[in-house]
Amino acid sequence: MEDSSSSSVVTGQPSFLQRTLARLSCTQSLKLSAEEAAPVAVVALQRYLSEQADSQQLDSYIYDVTVTDGYWRAKCFLHPSLNQLVHRNKLKTGGDISVRQCSFVYNERRLGHGYICIEELSCVAGRSTVLSRGDDVDSLPMLVKQGMERSLVLLRDAPLQVGRKHYLSLWNNEDPEGDIWTSGSPSSDPVLDVSKVTLLGRLESSLRVSLKPLLVKIIHKSRLRYYGKFGLRIDYPYQAYFEVADQSGTMSLVLWNELCPEFYERMKVGTVLYLQNYTLKQSYSNRSRPQMDHHRLKNFTSVEICLNARNPASVITVVSQKSVLPQWGLPEVSYQFTSRSELEQLANNAACDVIGLVMFVGRVERVRSKGNKVPEKYWTYRWLHAVDGTSDLPFVLELYSSSQPEIFSQICPMSYLVCTQMRVCQAEGSLPYLTSSCETEIFVTGYHKGQPYANDPRVKSFIQWTKTLKDNAVLQKTAVGGHYCYPHPPQIFTQTRDRAGQTPLVAAADLKTELETLQYREHKRLAIQGQITAVRYTTSPQTTETTGVEEDEVSNDERERVTSERHGHPSTAEQNVTRSPWSPYSDGSSASRRKRRIHTETHERQEQEEGRAPDSDAPSWESSSWSKQQQELSEHLHQGGLHGDSVSRSFTLDEKSALLRQSNLQPTRWTSESAADTLLPAPCPGYYQLTILGINKKIALDVAFFPITRSDDPRAVGLPQHPHDNTMLSCLSTGFFCPLRGGTGPEEATPPEPEEVLASARELEDTHVVCVLDLCHLGGDEVEVLINKVYKVTDISLETQ
Repeated sequence: MEDSSSSSVVTGQPSFLQRTLARLSCTQSLKLSAEEAAPVAVVALQRYLSEQADSQQLDSYIYDVTVTDGYWRAKCFLHPSLNQLVHRNKLKTGGDISVRQCSFVYNERRLGHGYICIEELSCVAGRSTVLSRGDDVDSLPMLVKQGMERSLVLLRDAPLQVGRKHYLSLWNNEDPEGDIWTSGSPSSDPVLDVSKVTLLGRLESSLRVSLKPLLVKIIHKSRLRYYGKFGLRIDYPYQAYFEVADQSGTMSLVLWNELCPEFYERMKVGTVLYLQNYTLKQSYSNRSRPQMDHHRLKNFTSVEICLNARNPASVITVVSQKSVLPQWGLPEVSYQFTSRSELEQLANNAACDVIGLVMFVGRVERVRSKGNKVPEKYWTYRWLHAVDGTSDLPFVLELYSSSQPEIFSQICPMSYLVCTQMRVCQAEGSLPYLTSSCETEIFVTGYHKGQPYANDPRVKSFIQWTKTLKDNAVLQKTAVGGHYCYPHPPQIFTQTRDRAGQTPLVAAADLKTELETLQYREHKRLAIQGQITAVRYTTSPQTTETTGVEEDEVSNDERERVTSERHGHPSTAEQNVTRSPWSPYSDGSSASRRKRRIHTETHERQEQEEGRAPDSDAPSWESSSWSKQQQELSEHLHQGGLHGDSVSRSFTLDEKSALLRQSNLQPTRWTSESAADTLLPAPCPGYYQLTILGINKKIALDVAFFPITRSDDPRAVGLPQHPHDNTMLSCLSTGFFCPLRGGTGPEEATPPEPEEVLASARELEDTHVVCVLDLCHLGGDEVEVLINKVYKVTDISLETQ
């Protein structure tokens, strides 16, 4: 319980927040000069759906931001005009900000409730000076206006805008967020009267009949669905599907609204439920369903069981495992584990379960849902490679958020990974990969204990295989983060209306809008027509980091615009395994990587001492007409390129925490562990900076080409490695140098020198091409724009629209 005296003034404490709140008591709005605006640290950033009461609302979601000056904490409302700072991860937890303008807002529909609204701010560059003091932030008192101490209860885990009852996850709508999500088990088991239960098989004809209790086991569980929208008067608009079974068969069960926070995390696969006061309704046909043929149970699909908090109030009893009796006849949960050697035999969209040892973990990225325009919605996902010893090739896994944020964020190399209900995707020109479904669940080392798959023969066989492996070998073959996209583009570019997976062809003018509207870690793949007019080889990564003390995140022009808008508007699997399988993409050359890094750093230091910029004499090429064309451009987009986050790096156990933080999304809350370890910049390999001139020669764009040069690069898996002559155009068309280093040949391949590659760039002169681009916002001002593939005119199919 918060101390209600926390609003009193503590004499002698140099608290900026306390002084600011005192001044706000005398004025409606407060502007602070640079000298007055002492830095405060952001320790929590929480998102929720806005009420859209104002037609001038700038965004579908709003944010509460908790800040501290080292003496007090204050939960403030972020004015929607500043939301872009969150969207681009400029305003983030663990960083300092300077508040330049704020106001105190009273809730007109609730007595004794009000809050500080931050209206203007600047983000301070570098590490937080406030948090570096090492204070226990959670122990600091919460600052509230005198007389409003009762609102401390609201400040704990509920939005300041009291029309909303809960927070959403910061970066998606599927993950449970906050203390309202109960994960504990009941302390005691009630006595169950199982003599009156009915079987699922008798429910299909019982829509208008008084319903007897059910005793069922959960065999599948879906991720959460948040269906909140403007004007919807439901406090907790959540829904989750489960497939439940008894001896007669299986049926869908739907958990609704406020029952989701109370029961969703307690209702696991294998959990037994005793259900009373449920209702039945006709099944919703347009939803995804798990593939359950392997259970060999009858599926009852005409009706589904509904559990609601009222009308009537359903009674859900979670039966502890020790109380489940064999005479109840509940079926065992079964799985359909598929080995990597069997994957090619499965049909497209077939479902399977997999277990493997994680070798590569990509960074978490986001993609905008096409189904939701308002309120907009993002999916979060990451790519992984896992091996199981049955093939030289890994599983390539596309894992979307499965409403298991604590597991999703802890996936790392060296872990045992189990993924259920994955779907097979057959892709032209690439190896098949697996993508998650709505019913996918994931488990890694630390979460296998007690799971129903622990005794599956395939799981036991996999664990026996890992015991034959050596620890150090796997560490040299792992990778984390960096740019990664799959599947590889097809050999022929075809533009067809409404084709699934089609890369959209956009105008060069529209590309600027696409870049400007990207949000943090959002990924897009686009294609543009044009000519490549200049190429430059470099070893210096793009960077927008500043060394200054303060960086204004809201420029004067932006602040004026914002102001005008505002006023106008398993048991053995539980081992902490560090064993290593053979990996298809490594030769264990960590020493050579260290040598390259040392060489690069030494080279750059020498260049800086000589007073010239790194790569100032780098090899380059430009078309004969480029200098004239530059003068006729209406715009040249320089953003984008190869950044430190674009390059994958080796995984080490010592750097595990820091590597996980770098590859995961910015957290909602700051913890002292967040600043415990830091990583040195990843060694930057050489890459090519290209300039693409739009087909109408009005707009140019700079992009990076980061070719695959080694077989141990995660991007090399499944790459169609047809031999080519290593000309500039052939490298752009295939994405790699031929042959890849670290292959199976008797001698190490020698990559072509940049001068050799650029000597062939003259064939790009006046050549009409289609360039496939991968865009990803890395946070702050860093936007990654990488060229994925270049199609010559002969590789383009013009189909009738």
